[in-house]
Amino acid sequence: MKLKSLLRLLSLALVLPVLCLAEAATAEVKAEAKKKPTLSVDATPIAQGVKPGLVASYADVVEPVQKTVVSVYSTKTVHQRVNPLFRQFFGEMPDVKEEGLGSGVVVSPDGYILTNNHVVEGADELKVLLTDDREFIAKVIGADPKTDIAVIKIDAENLPTITLADSDKLRVGDVVFAVGNPLKVGQTVTMGIVSALGRRFPDDESQIAQPYQNFIQTDAAINMGNSGGALVDARGRLVGVNSAIISTSGGNIGIGFAIPINLAASIMHSLIETGTVQRGMLGVSGDNLTPELAETLGLKKDQRGVVVMELRPEDGPAAKAGFKREDVIMSINDKPVNTLQDLRLLVAQMTPGTTVKVKFLRAAKEQVVEVKLGKLDADVATDELLEGIKATGLDEEYRKQNDIDKRINGLVVTEVDPKSPYHDRLAVGVIILEINRQPVKTVLEARAALAKGNNLLYIYYRGLLRYISIKIR
Repeated sequence: MKLKSLLRLLSLALVLPVLCLAEAATAEVKAEAKKKPTLSVDATPIAQGVKPGLVASYADVVEPVQKTVVSVYSTKTVHQRVNPLFRQFFGEMPDVKEEGLGSGVVVSPDGYILTNNHVVEGADELKVLLTDDREFIAKVIGADPKTDIAVIKIDAENLPTITLADSDKLRVGDVVFAVGNPLKVGQTVTMGIVSALGRRFPDDESQIAQPYQNFIQTDAAINMGNSGGALVDARGRLVGVNSAIISTSGGNIGIGFAIPINLAASIMHSLIETGTVQRGMLGVSGDNLTPELAETLGLKKDQRGVVVMELRPEDGPAAKAGFKREDVIMSINDKPVNTLQDLRLLVAQMTPGTTVKVKFLRAAKEQVVEVKLGKLDADVATDELLEGIKATGLDEEYRKQNDIDKRINGLVVTEVDPKSPYHDRLAVGVIILEINRQPVKTVLEARAALAKGNNLLYIYYRGLLRYISIKIR
């Protein structure tokens, strides 16, 4: 017994110090855990204290812009089409209400708002939601489908407005921000750069059909709902109106398009002042100057410009100013004219009656003349060849993209409405060379060659030449 007691005492003597040490260590750990970590915190705004030349934030630029960008909600009534067989048993289907979402930019304190035509087109009612949550009913002042620009107005005063820039001074690489309400998530700002200028939609992209295309391309994210919103530069000035995207997925992939503000502003002023779009007319029909054509005319192969093919009308502004066939237009008001599209856009942005300075080449000699622009009539401006059929002249860019033989010349069908009476005879991409055995290169020439009754068209499509007949009633 004495031995057992002695052993117990020895065990306790050995264990107790260990337990004491363990408890002490645990207490030390708990004490350490109660101590707060020492953190490095800098609560100053990101832009404050940044080294000169280094931009760390655009918040001061973006904040005032956000107050000028609004959400535009549209409601339209859509009549449901029903198979006649079902109609016999079930009658007509009730009309349905479709809701749409877009954006807009406030350009005047009294409520004028710039947006896209496709945002307001066909709407029965428009509502505008400001960033301060005020809501207004808006009315359409005017719209121009050819540029996809529309002007709407709300009954309000002292609204914050955006400053317009000169979009002709944009350069590839300039920083830009897209502001709008994409996918109903609320106002959003995305950042990117100007990826390209003077862009046109590829002919196989059917979502844009305007003849006046001169887009700013950007990789700033643009999604559904951004249409009509602002594209601003790094100083917060409006440089474009967001309009469309090219996408393989239906969402943003970094190829967005905005209408330059110079073009949008000219349309806006015309719509506000007259309720319509009045475009200038020079009165020439022309084609891009190619290296081969330049050499034939005795010019340098790298010379750029538009060759005058025809003066139309014969008593138009160009004819009165003394222009002749084979003159090569190089610039208007010192703005370069490299393609037929450049010429069309420059002239169309000017109001009728404006006097412009045109620089051109005649027999390789440079000349300058002043021309007073006429008015481009609505029926002349349209690219509609037949009911529901739109076309444009075959240019060198289209020829190269689609590997079309140089001997093929004519009109390219750019749009076919499924409701058109000619939709089963003509398709997008068809090139019309002749109508009733008359060569055609412009919509005007083609219209003049068409007649009531049967018409014989000589066309080129998918590498084949053939004749088709269409009947005009």
